[in-house]
Amino acid sequence: MPPGISIGVVGGGAAAVCLIDALARSEIEPGSLTVFEPSRSLWRGRAYQADDDTVRVNATPDDMTVRAGDLGHFARWLADHDRATGTVQGLDRISGARFAPRPLYGAYLAEAANTAVAGLRRDGWRVDIVPEAVTEAVREPHRVRLGTGHGPVRAHDYAVLCVGGDAPRDVYGLSGAPGFVGDPYPLARSLRRVGADDHVAVIGSGLTAVDIVLSLAARGHRGPISLLSRRGVLPGVRQRPVHFHLRHLTPEQVRHEASVRRELSLEDVAALLRAEFRDAGAELGAVAREIDRADVEDPVDRLRRQLGEVNSPHPGLRILQRAVPETGPDLWPVLRERDKLHVLRAHYRVVMSLCCPMPPSSATVLLDLVEAGQLTMRSGLLDIVPAEQGGFDVLTADGTTFRATKVINAVNASEGRIPTGARPLVTSLVRARVADHHPYGGLQLARATSRLTHDGRPDPRLYGLGNIAAGALFFTFGIPSLVDRSQDIVTAIRDHHATAPAPHDETALTPA
Repeated sequence: MPPGISIGVVGGGAAAVCLIDALARSEIEPGSLTVFEPSRSLWRGRAYQADDDTVRVNATPDDMTVRAGDLGHFARWLADHDRATGTVQGLDRISGARFAPRPLYGAYLAEAANTAVAGLRRDGWRVDIVPEAVTEAVREPHRVRLGTGHGPVRAHDYAVLCVGGDAPRDVYGLSGAPGFVGDPYPLARSLRRVGADDHVAVIGSGLTAVDIVLSLAARGHRGPISLLSRRGVLPGVRQRPVHFHLRHLTPEQVRHEASVRRELSLEDVAALLRAEFRDAGAELGAVAREIDRADVEDPVDRLRRQLGEVNSPHPGLRILQRAVPETGPDLWPVLRERDKLHVLRAHYRVVMSLCCPMPPSSATVLLDLVEAGQLTMRSGLLDIVPAEQGGFDVLTADGTTFRATKVINAVNASEGRIPTGARPLVTSLVRARVADHHPYGGLQLARATSRLTHDGRPDPRLYGLGNIAAGALFFTFGIPSLVDRSQDIVTAIRDHHATAPAPHDETALTPA
């Protein structure tokens, strides 16, 4: 194996932590690793930075571990933290499950990354952290040069793009208006500008919106709160965890089916799902009805009903929540194109609300605020405009108009949208014809290796991890998905480096 491998990682959030942990446990001979991260939240990213403890992860510890093959890694870290502090944070009093505060999870990410970096250095790796954003990549015959526009251009054998997600979109053009909060995180800072009696309008109804409401409630906010969205679909409510393994709708089975038929239809997927539900004694029709009713059921009624089903013995939703992140990245690339469009246009928002549900205790706070008359959920949002006398006028589809004092933006950034800070880098790759935009967001890449592709040809020296792969792989942002894709990338780098062709042979890119 050629010595002295050099790897550049663009981004230092949760995806990078998963990748570095996988690298530290690989058999790649020592070389150099450079991580580029301009923010002050190294290893934590935007999602897990220091913030209010009311902001929690929405998955149990076994789904939040960064260590491949070790589902108890985060749980053991939590147990050690509990003993050291004498406190247990994030225990859900309804389901009995644990949903750690996101700042606490950020501390876990930082410790995991620092441990992996220390291990790499002990093994002889040189590890550098560069506090700058990469703005340009130049693909040379056997290297990738990464430039920040400030320091020296650094050459690497391999580059991995872990650029994360983006801030909320300013859909209504409110940037700069007094009383408008364009990016709510960290809430500990942004909510300082909110008076206790202000009427707060929150644009969006996803997990970010839930975070905002919970934090306002924890601060003793007295004024009215309005959740505004076009469709009024809240995140689902997570049911009590039940452990099981998929048997039919698995990555292995999907790859086998695709090898026989090349592409799958939704009917093929439904057949695998029916077999999965049959073996589990579950009713597929119940999940289909849950999806269909999301746009017609009153959001408060849906919230109340789902809270009442937290301890349901029926495993249908749990199967969906396991199958989408676990098998989605293998299924999506081989799904028939017209079926992809149908899923994105008709079901994506609802499926994501069910597969990324909120903890039951969070749902209870929302329902209590609704029943107290403080929280209102309004769908059919048409427009928000700054009022001449101050505040904002809000217009909904049913003709309702009201005045809000503050507006907080919680619009979900489009999955796969290139983050603002990464656009110069991505533009340089696309213009150099070494990467292609995906029509559904992010960049095109090969499923098996996460290599970036151009004209369908995978590049063995360029990789994408996380949201930048959303268009190609569908579900890419959950920690289990990041862990799996990190293993793929490290394996692909190891195998390519072990058999790297002579310089004059590498003009033809390798298979995926």
